[in-house]
Parts: sequence; structure tokens; C-alpha cells
Amino acid sequence: MLKPFTISSLLLLVVFSFALQAGAGKKSALGGSASTLSQHNDTNITYYGITPDVNRFSPLEQINLDTIDNLTPVWSLALGETMGLQTQPLIVDGVMYVTTHNSTHAIEALTGRQIWKLKTEYAKETLNCCGFGNRGLSYFNGKIYRANLDNRLMAIDPANGDILWEQEVIDPALAYSMTSAPLIANGVLITGIAGSEFGAPGFLDGWDPETGKHLWRFNTIPKPGEAGSETWTGDAWRTGGGGTWITGSYDSDLDLVYWGAANPAPWSAKERPGDNLFTNTMLALRPKTGELVWHFQFTPNGTFDHDGNNEPLLAELKIGGKKRKVLMQANRNGFFYVLDRTNGKFIKAHQFVDKQNWTDGIDKVTGRPTRSKLVEDMLKTGDEVNIWPSALGGKNVAPVSYSAETGLAYVNSINRGWAFQPLKPDYRLGTPYFAANYVLMQSGRPFGALIAIDPRTGKIKWRYRTEVPMNGGTLVTAGNIVFTGAQTGEFYAFNAKSGKKLWEYRTSSGILAPPVTYLLDGTQYVAVASGFGGLYSVVGEDDHLKNINHGGAIWVFALGESTANASIQAATLLPPPSNVKTTKKIISASVDKGHDLFNQNCAFCHGRDMSAGDTTFDLKTFPKNDKPRFVSAIVNGKSSMPAWGDKLSSEEIDLIYSYVTH
Repeated sequence: MLKPFTISSLLLLVVFSFALQAGAGKKSALGGSASTLSQHNDTNITYYGITPDVNRFSPLEQINLDTIDNLTPVWSLALGETMGLQTQPLIVDGVMYVTTHNSTHAIEALTGRQIWKLKTEYAKETLNCCGFGNRGLSYFNGKIYRANLDNRLMAIDPANGDILWEQEVIDPALAYSMTSAPLIANGVLITGIAGSEFGAPGFLDGWDPETGKHLWRFNTIPKPGEAGSETWTGDAWRTGGGGTWITGSYDSDLDLVYWGAANPAPWSAKERPGDNLFTNTMLALRPKTGELVWHFQFTPNGTFDHDGNNEPLLAELKIGGKKRKVLMQANRNGFFYVLDRTNGKFIKAHQFVDKQNWTDGIDKVTGRPTRSKLVEDMLKTGDEVNIWPSALGGKNVAPVSYSAETGLAYVNSINRGWAFQPLKPDYRLGTPYFAANYVLMQSGRPFGALIAIDPRTGKIKWRYRTEVPMNGGTLVTAGNIVFTGAQTGEFYAFNAKSGKKLWEYRTSSGILAPPVTYLLDGTQYVAVASGFGGLYSVVGEDDHLKNINHGGAIWVFALGESTANASIQAATLLPPPSNVKTTKKIISASVDKGHDLFNQNCAFCHGRDMSAGDTTFDLKTFPKNDKPRFVSAIVNGKSSMPAWGDKLSSEEIDLIYSYVTH
């Protein structure tokens, strides 16, 4: 149960922190002053997802149902990040490695002392639809690897932060970006790419991790004559989307890499007839060659940004009395899928969100969905309709965890619909390519729920609802604890079997990142990045997030004395209710056009109707008499604002300015 935070607790915490640092002074293998570590007890985390199966399960059990009351913070380190922190820490030989959107940090995992920091600026034309961030690193054979937003892949010396080699994956001016950790599979470094919202055709790359030599590329949008090209009409494939921006998983026994591909572009399906392979598809590839072994498409001819690239969890389940190697995914379309990972055959799919209406059902043999009449009519008429789930999906970027001990998968789910209307597409390189008007619906709170789902039956064993969706991922341990964090800042521990909330602590900012746990010197630690931002804060228009402060930091917890429990329970501070009466403002035709241009091109960073909580500049405060500054910021870029160059005409910029300053 939760205990109050007291002055004696604080004093014990300070004493404990100083005791941890008292061992500093011994040289570590990575150089510099480092704490003495008992290596025979230490655990390393070298994968995004903790292990190649990305199950985010830890066998550590020092922190368990009997001891969780005594979990307390032991150190925190600010990373100088204001853009939203999505990183998952790696732990290698007692050193923690984390990223921000433009920096990499090495930190003593025992004490929180920073060893080195590598700042890597990116090209001014870099574009990213959904918040500037980086999800983490990969480690292999004495090197750490990261991808930059401007599509530079780097190998870094973990001892000092020196760049050992660097490769440009693709020109960022082509509207691509890189946000996720690479994957090591059978000695090959594999990377994905983002850019679907700009119509950029997706791909996967294989690299030699020692030299940076490019080994192969698999295009998720097949060119004419390639397998799958028959599912595209005309030249729609040239701007087809299908990004690969979430890190996949690897089965060493089968020697298969599993990686999901994202939504097709534009969102309006009527503009690109056909199934549109390999968008919204799970791919199984040979890591040495990039050869496609099998594929399964979740949402053919998708029209609602229901990406297929959420993380593919690997497990063995007893199905029909027989143990089978399976791949599991909580898809953004609102269904939890179970596939045979040896051949891609469909096994099961179960709805895990409260409401969905884009399909009338999924075929029990093939797994192919039947598009609902509501959607079919919308595509014929062009009328606006209300659809569940929205583009945020039934689950967004928050990684799922799975425990073979409980047989449950732990999912941070989202229950929000949106009003959607297809438009005629207007493709221009480097501008968003949606061909849709949309707005998230504000009714139906609570919007989020942490659920525990049985993949064999689809039954939800327990559910913990939250007003704001939790979007940072889950971790489950052998101690029967599920850890996760809230965008409002709380870090939680739940009973993995019952769903009872056992413990919480308010961190310094909102949590968008997955936690990890590790063992050093016989002590189990839990670490999580806290730093408000991300897509939901920009487009969600959620009043519950208006008072959340920016500022990225790593928080680390361990067990203390029972009297040193620093757990606190604090209600989210909501914005005060407004008692200001407003009347509808009559706007000119030019302002109205500027509003549409703004929401099509600018909303992913600045929020629909300039409502973003994750921007360094509030456009509602832009001066009405400084048009040259406004034009310069768009054309030439400024700070984190990318340079749009001539992507927008001067007339369009004028219209956007008239809206911003009306």
C-alpha cells in the first residue's frame, strides 16, 4: 500500500544516495572514474525491447509483490531535452546509454553521473510528422549504434562517445527521417525509416555493423514488376508510404527478422485502389540478405492511418492442444493478432479496444477484414464520418510486454475516435500527404486503459482506466510486477495477475518512454525516461495535459528501508475551468483557406488550430506586424523548425500567416 512521504524518508534517501556514490573512484573498463561494480551479478540490456523477442520481460524478482512498497528513487539526471523523451536505456557493463532527439549520453548506472555526451545536430531540412525524438540505441561487439533524424546512421565508441563510422541512409530532403533504434540480427545491423505522412515509400536496410557497409535494401512499396506491385494502380506506388519506423524483433532459431510496415499514403483509400502491399503488413526477412520469406497484411487498402508496424512479440503458445511458435501484435486498428511466425499463417485476432467501426469483422481463416458499410459509403460519397479507432490507433507507440509466467500481454490502449473526411490528394515533395480532413473527438473519457489480455482467447483479464492514454510502454517482471508511466508524470507499479495498483511516484514531467530494470552489485534497479511531448500532446487537444511541464530526465528507483518509502500519490493538476464567454468570430475567406492549409501542413508540430502543448513557440502569440520573420522561419527554418524552402508557395504562406495572426 502507499505510504506518505516524510522528512525522515527524505533524509534516508539522501544518505542512501551518498552511500551509493561513496564507491566512486575505481577506473571502469570504459575509462574515467566509475563506481565499483560486482560484474558477476550485473545484467546487460543491449536491445531495444530488452531481448530480441521484444517481450520486455525481466527475470529479476528482487522487486516483487512483497517488497514493492519500499521502492524509492535513488538518482535522477536531466538530459537538457525539451522535445519529448522517448528513449529506452541500454545497460552495458554498468554504464547506461540513452538518447534525446539530438544527443547521446553515457551515464554511470549506479550513481547517475554522466560520463560523456555526444551532441549531433541534424540538417535544417529535416522533416518529421510526429514529434522530434529518438527511441534509443543498439549495442553489438563493443559499439553502440543510433540513427539520426536526418537519416545518418552512426557507430559510436562507448568509451568516449567518438563516432567510429557514419553513413547517410537517404537524403532528408526526400522527406524521410529516422527515429527508432537499429536491430542486430545474425551479425547484421538493420534499420527502418519514417516518412509515410509525406508519401515517402518505405524500406528496410541491412548494414555491416563493423564497417558501415550497406548490404541490402528491401522496399516496402514494390516497384512495377516486383512481387506485390500488382496491388497498386498506376503511379500511386511512387508516393505509397509504408514506413518502417518501429524496431522489429528476431528469432535466431528460425533466423527470421520480423518488422512491420506502416500506413499507405495518402490516407484516402479511394485514391489508390488495391491492397497496397506491403503497407500495414508484417514482414519476415532473412537478416543476411533481406529476402522476404513471408508476409501478412493486417489492413488491406487502409484509410485511417492504422499502421501495421507496432512491435512484433515472439512467444510459444499452446493452441489447439499444440505448442506453436507465434508472433503477437497489438495493432493500431484495434485488434490483437496472433500469427504462426514460422510461415505467417493467421491464427487469431481479438478486438482489444472498447469500440471500433471500421470493419464488420475479420475472417477466421484468412485474417482478412471486411470493410464496414459506413466506410464503404464514405469512400463513395466523400461525407464526413466518425471512426474508431482514430489515427492514434487502439495502441500507439507504447511498447507491449508479455510474460510467459502469467500468459498475459500488457497493453497501453487508446479509446478515441475521430471525425474523418476524405479529400482529393495534392502531392508535393516535403509536405504532408493526407488527403483528409480530421479532428479527434473529445467525448468518451476516460481515453486510456492499461489492459492485460490473454492472447490465446482474447479475454481481457483486467483493465486499469486512465483519463489520458498512457503512451510510454510496459515492463513485466518475474516478481509479478508491471511497470508503466503516464503522460501526466506518474510512474506506476501494478500486480501483473490482478491489475491492482501497488505503487506510484510522480516524476518531474510526462512519461512517453518504456521502463527497464537491471541488476548491479546485487541490487535491482528500475529506470524510466521522463519528458513531456510526443504526438498525442500535439494533436490530442487534451485539457488534462495543459499543466504538464517539459524537461527530459532519467529516473532510477531501487528498494530502500521500509521507512524510506518515497512513494507519493498526487492527483493530476487540471487546468482551471474557463468562465469566459466567447462568440464565434467571423473570419474572411483568406483566413479560412489559411486555416485549412495550416491544419494540413503545420498541425503535426503546432497542433490543430494552434493547440499544441509540445512546441517551443506558441503561434497564438505571434506578432501581427512581423510578416518577414514569419516567412523567413518557414522558408529558412529556425531552431527545431525545418526549412520548408519552396515547398509552399508565397501565396500559401501568406494565407497561413493571415490565419495565424487573424
